[in-house]
Amino acid sequence: MTEAVDNLSDADADVSASRKATRQKWLRRLFVILAIVGLGWGAWYYLVARNHVSTDNAYVNAQMAQVTPLVAGSATEVLVIDTQQVNAGDVLARLDQANAKIAVAQAEADLAAARRRFSQTVATNSALSAQVDTSSAGLVQAQARLQTAQAEFDKARVDLQRREAVSGSGAVSGEELAQARKAYKTASAALDAARGGISEVASARRVAQGQLAANDALVRGSSMETDPAVRAAKARLDSALLDLERTEIRAPVAGVVSRLQVQIGQRLNPGQTIMTIVPIEKLYVDANFKEVQLGGVRVGMPVELTSDLYGGDVVYRGTVAGLAGGTGSSMAVIPAQNATGNWIKTVQRLPVRIELDPAELRRHPLRVGLSMEVEIDVSRK
Repeated sequence: MTEAVDNLSDADADVSASRKATRQKWLRRLFVILAIVGLGWGAWYYLVARNHVSTDNAYVNAQMAQVTPLVAGSATEVLVIDTQQVNAGDVLARLDQANAKIAVAQAEADLAAARRRFSQTVATNSALSAQVDTSSAGLVQAQARLQTAQAEFDKARVDLQRREAVSGSGAVSGEELAQARKAYKTASAALDAARGGISEVASARRVAQGQLAANDALVRGSSMETDPAVRAAKARLDSALLDLERTEIRAPVAGVVSRLQVQIGQRLNPGQTIMTIVPIEKLYVDANFKEVQLGGVRVGMPVELTSDLYGGDVVYRGTVAGLAGGTGSSMAVIPAQNATGNWIKTVQRLPVRIELDPAELRRHPLRVGLSMEVEIDVSRK
């Protein structure tokens, strides 16, 4: 009986020792596995993880174009619908052109009138120049008449003096003396008339010269196309043509039409938003990184991105374009106020803009607002 009990105790001891040895063996294996995993993680962190920062708080964005009419008018045609893709310069809508066409016709008439007035001014300049030449010739003739009148006056005066000197002796008859006095008065009147004629011709010449100078100032140094009045009329015509062109509302950029807000017959005013165009080939990503991740981030660093739309099968490659000037909370409409006593430090996020490759966007289009996962390689400075 005692031997059986001893044999049983020895068997239990052997089993316990075997179990202990097995447990120690598995513990050593677990320790080795943990050591290998730790070394692998350490190597991965040193070689890869520490050189990359990532976030899933990232969204697709774009510089969207607001389409607004530049002139007032009623919509007569709407040529696009929501979600339609358009190219830059495509006609999106048309406004009523009746008033604009009338304004163009009026401006064309004003331009034609301005050109005709310039031609008339040039012709008047030639006529006034001829008048000045004519008045100059008339002045020469008047001076000649004055000289003739002066000579006749001198002759009549000498004849009268001679006859008056001998009239007392009876050598000259009374009738002859009367005729000499009459001739003297006639010559004196003719001389006064000749002097007055010179004054009149000289005055007319000065008037013609003044008119010529005033008219010449209107055309001197100008041609038909450089005349100020013609240029002003051309500017009004260009403005009218521009207003007519603006009755066709065109796409400022290529993209997809969104938020269409215009209907046929609707009265539109300048600056009124009627639709938005999203340039899907010029999208970028705003990635909100934690402030503790941004110490090594620099402009130009390479980025890999994946979208929830396509999953991990499609990888986009971009570059860091810039860091925002402030955190999202500081740029909010109502910024956070931390000057109170109830302050708990919160890790802030700073938006980082990432430019995408247009070729990749054409192969795998994205849309504004889609979620992205972003990883920046900070090892490549």
